[in-house]
Amino acid sequence: MPRRIDDLADEALAASDTGLPERADGLTVREFLATSPRLEEFWTPLTVLDAEALHRNAATIQAWATAHGMELMPHGKTTMAPALWRLQLEAGATGLTLATPGQVRTARSFGVSSIMLANALVAPAALTFVAAELADPAFSFVSWVDSIATVEAMERGLAASGASLPRPIDVLVELGAPGGRTGARTLDEAEALARRIADAPALRLAGVAGYEGSLGHDRSATAMVAVRDYLSDLLELHEAVRRIVPDDELIVSAGGSAYLDVVADVFDFEIEAEAEGARTRWVLRSGASLLHDDGFYHGISPLDGDRATAGTAALAPAMRGYARVVSHPEPRLALLDGGKRDFPYDEGLPVPFGVATGLGGEETPLAGASVTALNDQHAFLRSDAPLPVSIGDVVSLGLSHPCTAFDKRRWLPVVEHAGSTRVVDLVRTFF
Repeated sequence: MPRRIDDLADEALAASDTGLPERADGLTVREFLATSPRLEEFWTPLTVLDAEALHRNAATIQAWATAHGMELMPHGKTTMAPALWRLQLEAGATGLTLATPGQVRTARSFGVSSIMLANALVAPAALTFVAAELADPAFSFVSWVDSIATVEAMERGLAASGASLPRPIDVLVELGAPGGRTGARTLDEAEALARRIADAPALRLAGVAGYEGSLGHDRSATAMVAVRDYLSDLLELHEAVRRIVPDDELIVSAGGSAYLDVVADVFDFEIEAEAEGARTRWVLRSGASLLHDDGFYHGISPLDGDRATAGTAALAPAMRGYARVVSHPEPRLALLDGGKRDFPYDEGLPVPFGVATGLGGEETPLAGASVTALNDQHAFLRSDAPLPVSIGDVVSLGLSHPCTAFDKRRWLPVVEHAGSTRVVDLVRTFF
């Protein structure tokens, strides 16, 4: 029996839950929220979500995908938070993308009925699990393969497990590129792989997929050309797969959160040409769009407020970090109590916005200040001028890269909107 997301409100909070007020210990989430908690009660370091921005972003990315003729299966690994998965599914997403078999099992435990594993499924135990789940006729599952060796590993794993396979496992041929991440390196290799899948009784050739985000890290002309050329190759592979299975419905999936506009532009002609027959599902996987950020995606997303075209709804950052000044050893240097174990740092360091005498208090802007380094539990706040901070003050931080923000916390508080200190929910993560 799947778990109900609403039942998470009946989980008991504990003193071991980082950042929660001491008085939450022993209360259920429901009981705690009934006391109208305020942000100022929570302990730093802390990551806070914005309910209004979350709902607006879910609607924005869904409307954008629909307008461009694509489905949205957002990458659930970003948050590993069933409540936020539900938010996007209710907004119109047709399923979830996930990155590991363990994440698939978590999603299935909450009743998610449509899952794309954007990775290879080769572990025997995971193959046995998926085989059993496929007995549910309402469950839609597809994974990726990028080599004949992957197909052979799947076949061996299924044979060794002795699992009964109610129906073949749908797989997508993953196209990569030299210097990229996973994926077949050439179109010839990818087409040969597709033919091998078509001959595998345990598998069904269901389409093609890829990740263009590994080919660029900015919006330079070089990066944009590389991404565009790759997506054109993905369409060529789609045509080759169509020749192998001419009558089947196929999936073409691409699109992180950085170059979704290029995906839409390259795919547009094919989507329009197929509009009548509708034999292809065009699937966008943008996962960071729900949270957006003040760092990497702020600088690259076509839907960022600084970049969105006139009349197009923009994404807004829906997460904010808070850390307290615990040392001020030099006029131009202060140390905060949040570091690598508290905030994401792999795609840019936190950005200081303001300082207040307490968590949730009225902020004074920190113009000219920056976080220059993170240790395990400290952030180095520096400025060319003396910093207007005192020991005990709280600094608000814009964060970069949602995909490494959520794994630091079991529960994340959600305020009703930016500027509010009223906590309206606690989001549970499953890492």
